[in-house]
Amino acid sequence: MVETVTGTNRSEGISYTELLRSDSRSVPAYLIDESPMPPGPTEVPAWVYYSRAFHELEVEKLWSRVWQLACHEDELAEVGDHVVYDVAHLSFLLVRTGPDPDDICAYRNSCLHRGRKLREVDGKCFPNLRCAFHGWCWNLDGSVKEIPAQWDFPDLDPQNLSLPQARVERYGGFVFINPDPSCEPFSHFLGDFPSHQTTLPLDRRYKAVHVAKTIECNWKVCQEAFMESYHVVATHPTLLEAIGDANSRYDVFGNFSRAMSPSSVPSPHLADIPDWDADPDGRLYTRFRHPLSGHIYERIEEDLVRVFDEAGNESKFHSDGRWIQGAITHADPHLCLWVGGKQLPDFEEVPVPATSRTNLAAQRAELADAKRAQFRSLLGEQAELVDVDAICDAEMIDSIFFSVFPNWHPWSCVNPIQYRFRPKGDDPDQCIFECMLFLPSPTGEDRPPPAPIHWLEADEDWTEAPQLGLLAKVFTQDCHNLNKVQQGLKNLASQRVRLANYQETKLRHFHQLLQQHLELDYNDMLSDDRSEDFLR
Repeated sequence: MVETVTGTNRSEGISYTELLRSDSRSVPAYLIDESPMPPGPTEVPAWVYYSRAFHELEVEKLWSRVWQLACHEDELAEVGDHVVYDVAHLSFLLVRTGPDPDDICAYRNSCLHRGRKLREVDGKCFPNLRCAFHGWCWNLDGSVKEIPAQWDFPDLDPQNLSLPQARVERYGGFVFINPDPSCEPFSHFLGDFPSHQTTLPLDRRYKAVHVAKTIECNWKVCQEAFMESYHVVATHPTLLEAIGDANSRYDVFGNFSRAMSPSSVPSPHLADIPDWDADPDGRLYTRFRHPLSGHIYERIEEDLVRVFDEAGNESKFHSDGRWIQGAITHADPHLCLWVGGKQLPDFEEVPVPATSRTNLAAQRAELADAKRAQFRSLLGEQAELVDVDAICDAEMIDSIFFSVFPNWHPWSCVNPIQYRFRPKGDDPDQCIFECMLFLPSPTGEDRPPPAPIHWLEADEDWTEAPQLGLLAKVFTQDCHNLNKVQQGLKNLASQRVRLANYQETKLRHFHQLLQQHLELDYNDMLSDDRSEDFLR
C-alpha cells in the first residue's frame, strides 16, 4: 500500500538536496551543509520510558546538571518579576534583580527554614521573597532580609543563609539555567547553533502564543513524536499530498540535531497511488479524501463520521475509528479524529488546498511568494531590517526543526514554532508539552509583552486553545497515539524499542547524548538479565 524498499538508503522521489538546487533563490550554506549521523542499530530499553528508577537517575544526572530553557527574558521585564520553573520534583525561581539585562538570578525555590516553596506561581514587581509559612524573607539578590524571632535560632549566621543559585545564561531572548555550578560554559554547550538562526534572529521575536498541556506519557515518548517525519504516513494522512515526509533530511551537530521536511512536495508513499480526482465538496476539516485509499471521510456530527468509497459502499464510524455499521469495516482512526473530532471555530467550511504532483519547483516558488507577502506584513517596522526577497523558498515554506538537548525544539528560519517537553512531577507516566509561537516583533527592538501560558489538562482537547490554529488539530492526532505508546511500552515482550537508522536520526542522537549524561550504556542494560534492576 505504501512505498517500502527502494534498494537505496532513502525513499524514491526527489531528494531534499535536489530540491535545494531547484530553489528560486540562493540557498544559505547552513542548509546545504550535511552532517549525517553514522548508521547503526539503536535499541532502547523500553523501561527507560516508565521506570521510576530511570526517572530518578534523570533527575540526578540530567535535570540537575544540564543547560535547559527556563523562560523568556520578557517574562522578567521589571525588577521583582519572577517565574517559577518546575522540572520533575526540582523547582527554580527566576527573578529579575536589577535593571541590567543580565540581572537575572535562578534560586532553588525552597525556604531554608522548613522547605516550603517560596513561590508557586509567576509574579510581578515583588519587593522581596518572603515565605508564606513563617515569614522568612530574602532580598531579590538572594541575601537574607529577615527571620522572624531570629533570637530563637542562635546558631544561624545570616551571612550563610543566601538562597542557593543555579547558573544563568541568556541567548536569543531566552533564559537558560544549569543547577550544576561546575557545568560547562553555555556557549560550549550550544556550539554553532546560533549560526542556524540568522534569517530572523530569535531576539527579534516575541512570544505571541504559549500553550502547555499535560500529556499522559513519559516526556521522552512525547518529544520523540515530534522529532521525525516518519510518522506522517500513518498519523497525518491530511499532509501526505503536501509534505515529502520520507525524503526528509536529518543532520546532527554536537548537542543539537536538525530535520528538514520539504513542503509542497507529495509524499513518496503516494508514488504508486492514483492521483484521485478532486472532491468538489471537499473541505479541509470536515470532508476529506484519504490520499492512500481514496475513501472520503465526511463529518455527520461531533464524534460521528461517514466513510464511503467510489463503489458506493458506505459506513459510519466513531471519531476514534471504531466501526458502527456498514460494509466498510476499517477506517483510519486519525482521519476519523480529524473530521469527526472537536473542531476549531469557523473551520468547518475551509476548502481543501489544491496540490500537484508535478512542476514541484514552480509550485514551491509560488507558495514561497505567498508566504513572503504574509511575512512582510508580520515584520511591520522590522521589514527594512530583513531582505525578504532574498529568503529562499526552503526557508519560507519547509519544516526545518531542531532539537537542542535535552528538551528544547525551536523551528528555524521564519517558522514561529518552538516546543519544550519536561516531566510532570515525579510521575514517569506524565509530562508537560508546551508549544510557543514566536512571531517577528513589529516594533523592532521593543518586543510586545509575552503571551501568558494557556494551560490544558490531560482530558482537555487541543481545540480548547484556538490560538494555535491548525496546530491544534495536528496535535490532537499526535496525542491520540501517546498514552497508547506509554501503555504498550510496558507490554513489549522484548522490552526493546528499535529505532530506524536514518528517519529516526534525531531520536538516535538524543539517546546517544542521554546515555553520556546518565553514564550508562543501553547495550549493557539490555544484555543484563536483571532488566531495569540494572539501575539499582
